Amino acid sequence: MAEGGRLTTHVLDTATGKPAAGLSISLFRIEGEARLLLKRVSTNADGRCDAPLLSGDEFVTGEYELVFAAGDYLRRLGTELPQPAFLDIVPIRFGMAERTHYHVPLLISPYGYSTYRGS
Repeated sequence: MAEGGRLTTHVLDTATGKPAAGLSISLFRIEGEARLLLKRVSTNADGRCDAPLLSGDEFVTGEYELVFAAGDYLRRLGTELPQPAFLDIVPIRFGMAERTHYHVPLLISPYGYSTYRGS
């Protein structure tokens, strides 16, 4: 197996212009119809995870899903959200086809989000 595969993320709050600290993220591997929870982490003060979500032997090519608890984060900041919130849980499903660095950031606000394959 070639070295170098890893998965990272970070979250920026575009409404405040700051990193989204303390936002909960769940990582799932998709296998057919199954959705297998691999880990749950929270972002640090810089809106990043303290370590790659996957690296080394943990890194396997395939289909994955990151699930960001955006609503919990926004409510904790005191953001008034309607019931139900427009954005609460933000899932991002993506594929990793080769052993390289995949960076999947999330930019959030109460009424929108975006993502991209970063570096």
